Amino acid sequence: MRTLWRVAAVVVLAVAVGAFDLFTSERHGFFDLKVYWGALNYWSNHGGMIYDYLNPNTLYGFTYPPFAALVMLPMAWVQWETAIRISVVLTVIVSSVLVWWMARPISQRQGWSPWFTFAIAACMVAAFEPMRETVNFGQVNMLLLFLVAADVLFLLARKSPWAGVGIGLATAIKLTPGVFIIYLLVTKRWRAAITSMATAAFVTLIAGLIAPNATREFWTSALLDTDRVGQLGFISNQSLQGVVARVFLGDMKPVWAVLVLITLVYWGWRSRKAAVAGDERAGLALTAVVGCLISPVTWVHHLVWLLPALFLVAGAGFRETGRRKWVLLSVAFVSWAILCSRLVWLWRFDNTGWGLPFVFGSSYIWISIVLLVLIPIEATAKSEEPKTEDQAEGTEKDSSSPSLVA
Repeated sequence: MRTLWRVAAVVVLAVAVGAFDLFTSERHGFFDLKVYWGALNYWSNHGGMIYDYLNPNTLYGFTYPPFAALVMLPMAWVQWETAIRISVVLTVIVSSVLVWWMARPISQRQGWSPWFTFAIAACMVAAFEPMRETVNFGQVNMLLLFLVAADVLFLLARKSPWAGVGIGLATAIKLTPGVFIIYLLVTKRWRAAITSMATAAFVTLIAGLIAPNATREFWTSALLDTDRVGQLGFISNQSLQGVVARVFLGDMKPVWAVLVLITLVYWGWRSRKAAVAGDERAGLALTAVVGCLISPVTWVHHLVWLLPALFLVAGAGFRETGRRKWVLLSVAFVSWAILCSRLVWLWRFDNTGWGLPFVFGSSYIWISIVLLVLIPIEATAKSEEPKTEDQAEGTEKDSSSPSLVA
């Protein structure tokens, strides 16, 4: 009877989320996927330069490194409708795996049914605006998050000699996951850091040998052409650079640089604490959030990188007691609700100044900052310094009385 009630609850929630997505989602026509598909066809089938291609009637072109073009090249050999199906199916598969990885510790701690916890979590993620935008744009965000999370949660956590490979591949596909290489350096995982840099360099070199002209064009001109990615002050840019551009209406890079420096110092301090505690989940969440904040451009669909932080804050809320329990659960729920709401778009055409556009038009940025502060760090091991791969693995773990490091 309990199982029947749970199945019924999941069905009702799934129908409600489906209706919510149907009426609230923007139909972007897989715009980004169309850029990839068009550029790859232009490059592979028509002999053009991949970075010369612009989506018809727009200024948007292919912005990723040449290795990404090689990874995506099979897309040029299929019809447009097939490319859409492949994009959606791959996103659903890796997203499901990621939700399972993130929800599983919560169900284990609380003694909840794993399938029921996963089903509820998957429905809530499906309502998440960044997830909806990722699917409707045909973006690669979840594939990159999958590569990085698999590396950090399994290879790095188990001190595998292959730790860093996933981060290196993700960085070679799109430069922004390179912040995780900095995470490895800050936390003194030297071998993993070298592996990640070597992986990124190796596949980039291979791409250079296969496509030398595209490689030269990307690193000498396309990388520096900011017009290819859109305007920094556009409301969808929910990064520190975005809010600075909207407030000051000009080139205020010094202000942005100071904010980035402060953010990185705080992140580095907390990341080191996570490494000392042996909490790789916290390290993943902290670095994913800081990547969204410091990137010059963080479109709404990039904010799927906030998912590990939301799961950690919610999980900590469930296992805490008293006032802290309700603070963490409230932050997790309110953050999720706002990130489902499309709130920032109410200020799409009036997004400048210090008033309501500053408060609500940049609300996703404030959520990112709150999460960066509240991500719990669970002490799973006693250590003075974060362990490197070359050190002995003799530290005893005390799992009987885990604690949260503020």
